[in-house]
Amino acid sequence: MQVKTKAIVISAIRYQEKSLIVKCFTQAAGLKSYFVHNAFSHRSPLRISFFQPLNILEIEATHKNKGTLENFKEVRLAVPFTTVNTEITKSTIVIFISEILHHSIREEECNEDLFAFLETALHWLDTHDEIANFHLILLLEITKFLGFYPDTSNLDLPFFEVTEGVFTELHAASCLDEKQTNLFKKLIGLRFSTGQKIFSSNERQTLLQLLLDYYACHLEGFKRPKSLEVLREVFL
Repeated sequence: MQVKTKAIVISAIRYQEKSLIVKCFTQAAGLKSYFVHNAFSHRSPLRISFFQPLNILEIEATHKNKGTLENFKEVRLAVPFTTVNTEITKSTIVIFISEILHHSIREEECNEDLFAFLETALHWLDTHDEIANFHLILLLEITKFLGFYPDTSNLDLPFFEVTEGVFTELHAASCLDEKQTNLFKKLIGLRFSTGQKIFSSNERQTLLQLLLDYYACHLEGFKRPKSLEVLREVFL
């Protein structure tokens, strides 16, 4: 089946000497993996630069939908980024988020709402300079589309219970403590455009750890990104 769709690059792994296996989250068909033959040849029409983490592509592809590697027919950048791949802080965030998505998005069915959110978020990242809380807000917002966004109906209660994703009056072993819960509540109220200095560096580190623990609790087999330590260094 011939498909034309936008796609967000999740990962690109070198295969043998000259080829790539590229995993993309597509707007039309969800998660797909593609084989790019001779990707490292200067004569290849599919340039390696297309497949930087979280690049947004316009693709034409052949989808066999048999659980095997698919093939690109044509690839171009949907909207070239101007800062995401050149500024160290942004490129570190992008690598981190791509790893999160790699371990979080598993189904091949399309999820146009998640795709639209990620596309909008990446454009925001590319065009703004104050981005200290971007990765935290993004991690929390993604849980809306993965099915475990916190239930905020009892936001006034003092503890957040991680397993059920609810706020509760009584503290248990599976709850954040009151200080952690208050930090979490502040994050829930934030948007990308909200002032980026609302958290200290230590508070951001705490929130990042809490969010990764939350993902691990709700996604079986979730792996912590290898780029985590680099991200922590960037936001010290």
